[in-house]
Amino acid sequence: MTTLSVPVPAAVADDWWTRVFDFTDYGSLLALVHNSLIAGAVLGLVGGLVGVLVMQRDLAFAVHGISELSFAGAAAALLLSIDVMLGAVLGSVLAALLIGLMGTRARDRNSIIGVIMPFGLGLGVLFLALYPGRAANKFGLLTGQIVAVDETRLSLFLAIAAVVLVALVVIWRPLTFSSIDPDVAAARGVPTRALGIGFMLLLGLAVALAVQVVGALLVLSLLITPAAAATRVSASPVVVPLLSVAFAVTSAVGGILLALGGSVPISPYVTTISFVIYVVCRVVGDLRTRRGWARRVAAVERDEVAAA
Repeated sequence: MTTLSVPVPAAVADDWWTRVFDFTDYGSLLALVHNSLIAGAVLGLVGGLVGVLVMQRDLAFAVHGISELSFAGAAAALLLSIDVMLGAVLGSVLAALLIGLMGTRARDRNSIIGVIMPFGLGLGVLFLALYPGRAANKFGLLTGQIVAVDETRLSLFLAIAAVVLVALVVIWRPLTFSSIDPDVAAARGVPTRALGIGFMLLLGLAVALAVQVVGALLVLSLLITPAAAATRVSASPVVVPLLSVAFAVTSAVGGILLALGGSVPISPYVTTISFVIYVVCRVVGDLRTRRGWARRVAAVERDEVAAA
């Protein structure tokens, strides 16, 4: 049985390419996204730091669960003609509180997240179905919008980011201690439960910020992937947060700059950059591990030869 391959017309291929990458009048377009670039850089800073603690506390699934309720809150705000970012923040905080208060154990937490995710997504779909406005506004909540950050929203964005960063500085050391060894931390008087709930609230705020840039479906690319990449190449408690922030800022700002030259949503660019960084870090980490084992084997062989 033979298969027929239908060649793609050159005009169609060129149209696809120009929709993804078209840098005509690129310089004049940069002025339209200066707020988004600032928001992307700040989000990279927040997401990179929060992501390290998310990895330590094994809360990657929680990020996705919170994003679904953040999406529902943003969709409700869109339907009610109020600030979309405020709705996203309220939805994220509500989800974070539910997970933090009810999910004290990992099994309970995963069950609660599994319940919250479809509920939030269903509410969000309902609110968007009832919204009579432009389809671009609906789509942007899921995949992000490159010019969605105006002056008012940027001010709120920066204020929330400042709260998250200050709180992280205050609780970083005890939270890291309780994340690595919660039993010992509790025995030494560290308020592990209060820290856990507090971090969930900070995570909710960080998710709400990420939704404004990359949409509700792909927040993991800024809150998980950079930190996961950083842990592949280092185990230092200082180097890992720095690398995670650098990777997140590169993904967010680089994604915005690339998306400016195309007509597709911003999220594919951000997620692709983030994924490529992770793959490179994983390859580098594997190579370093293999070299490390090879050196250990060689050292053992030398010791055996010397002993003989």
